[in-house]
Amino acid sequence: MNEGILLVGASGLAREVIAAGITGVVGMVDDDADLQGTTVGGIPVVGTVGDVAARPEALLVCVGRSQGRRAVVRRLRESGVGADRYATYVARSARIGRSSRIGPGSIVLDNVVVTADAALGHHVVVMPNCTITHDDVLEDFVTLAAGVALGGTVRIGPAAYLGMNASVRQGLTIGEAATVGMGAVVLDHVPAGATWAGVPAREIRRPA
Repeated sequence: MNEGILLVGASGLAREVIAAGITGVVGMVDDDADLQGTTVGGIPVVGTVGDVAARPEALLVCVGRSQGRRAVVRRLRESGVGADRYATYVARSARIGRSSRIGPGSIVLDNVVVTADAALGHHVVVMPNCTITHDDVLEDFVTLAAGVALGGTVRIGPAAYLGMNASVRQGLTIGEAATVGMGAVVLDHVPAGATWAGVPAREIRRPA
């Protein structure tokens, strides 16, 4: 774990992480053949995802979509990559309460505020200017787009996605793999797999 950090996915999220000031990155991997031997955000692309298991670096999975990030981590696990390989990145401008915790593989970008007794799981991505308040729980692979605001004691299920500037009232649950549209104001529980949008938010797509 002292060999530097490898970014998995030469993506927009990877460039966000680089721009936020991460240090120690020695390269990135991506399965796009056209990216091999190039640089992205000033960082060289040094191989594919299939090469990761044989390399020594810590890993940070920079796949923006929750489901895609979960699929990459599953693929890496099947190739023998353990949970102890994953780094965590918190931008210097983020404010994390002393009683809150952030799991391995998670990414917290600029000007995010996490207050008291919140818990972020593994491989959670929180984009700039989000507010996560007391006792919120973000389970593994959750993605919050820029500007999301969560009231207290909100629970976000695994691999859920909340769009830019969405707001969630205190005490609510967003189900696993649910999607909340940008600018939505969520005043009721969102079922697993559902898509909600609007002010106030309403279901626009039922779970499959």
